[in-house]
Amino acid sequence: MQITKIETSIAESIMPGLLLVRIHTSEGVVGCGETYYAPHAVAAMIHDWMSHYLMGKNPLDIEAHWRFLYERATNFGSRGTELRAISAIDLALWDIFGKVTSQPVWQLLGGCVQESIRTYNSCGGPSYGGTTEKESKHTWPGYGSVGNQGPLNDYWSAVNEPVELARSLLSEGYQALKVWTLDFAAHKTNGPLHITHEDITRALEPFQKIRDALGSNIELIIDGHGFFQLAPALRIAKRLQEYDILWAEDLLRIDCVDTLSDFRSKAGIPVAVSEMFNGPDDFRLALEKRAADFVMIDPTWVGGISQTRNITRLAQFYNIPVVMHDCTGPLTLLNGVHVAASSNNVAWQESLRAHLRILYPQLIDTPIEVEAGRIKIPQKPGLGVAWLPELFTPGTNQYRATTLT
Repeated sequence: MQITKIETSIAESIMPGLLLVRIHTSEGVVGCGETYYAPHAVAAMIHDWMSHYLMGKNPLDIEAHWRFLYERATNFGSRGTELRAISAIDLALWDIFGKVTSQPVWQLLGGCVQESIRTYNSCGGPSYGGTTEKESKHTWPGYGSVGNQGPLNDYWSAVNEPVELARSLLSEGYQALKVWTLDFAAHKTNGPLHITHEDITRALEPFQKIRDALGSNIELIIDGHGFFQLAPALRIAKRLQEYDILWAEDLLRIDCVDTLSDFRSKAGIPVAVSEMFNGPDDFRLALEKRAADFVMIDPTWVGGISQTRNITRLAQFYNIPVVMHDCTGPLTLLNGVHVAASSNNVAWQESLRAHLRILYPQLIDTPIEVEAGRIKIPQKPGLGVAWLPELFTPGTNQYRATTLT
């Protein structure tokens, strides 16, 4: 069996930051992958460089392909476009492996440990990753639009109707929610060296209202999107202590692990790091320096299923639980779910109701099932879903293809 064709597509009318990938084999098996951010650059990396190695290779030699592409990319830096491209390829190859063996990927990773994965709702809306509102700023992390009141716009609700939002989530079985209500303060000064008490009070008002109305019936998480330096991050953390949060995520930049460790030792709250890490050594160093209470992995930024599995196992050696990031596409979510299903060290999978119900049905052929706040693990071979074929129509969606002949 050989790799005979690689296709990429960008569904700009649905999720313009998402790169869709399909890898075809000589036996007619097609594997699906994805990654997120700068999709045109990643597509160029795949077609103009990586495809020259992959064409004609056995798609089941996943580890060999991962190591070759990663090691050759380190000659000129592997931490951005290159690693996202490898992630998308790796995901598609695992999908092929599952389909060839008629097994779901979680079975290939060691079998079922969790039959469903606990998920929390990240309070974004359909405009955060999509194009349903003109003010959507999907291209800049941490600048998603609050949007307007409307169906499943949980970002707007988190700011304006947090108690009603929490009650809605509880009624569906969700046990935790995450907000991004600190972003506005950072936007004021393009990344502040200082945050006022007034702005902290405004940012944490949703937590205050939820705790006043619902007590501790729902877990609370906050994401700082890496906007703050140490001093303002500690000021925020001090105020967060009264809300008994599940964790605070990326309150400060991840450039210096020693600073992250210093922050965790002083914060007095659980700390999660970091979707912004994109190499296994980043996670190793953070664990060695005791910079994390939770390790957060974005599967299609760190290297796909292969590296997500490795980092999850690494964290387990330190007795630090893993949480999977996904504010992006459906296959990133499923990458996390398959690894979580085969591990007892994954505590939570992030998801957005708006993506699950509005955006993902426009992209994949099988719904991702959530019941009582838990994601059911797929039972079909491979990842369990496939891209809708119409998304790969030549002449549309920035479609590109590289073939063996």
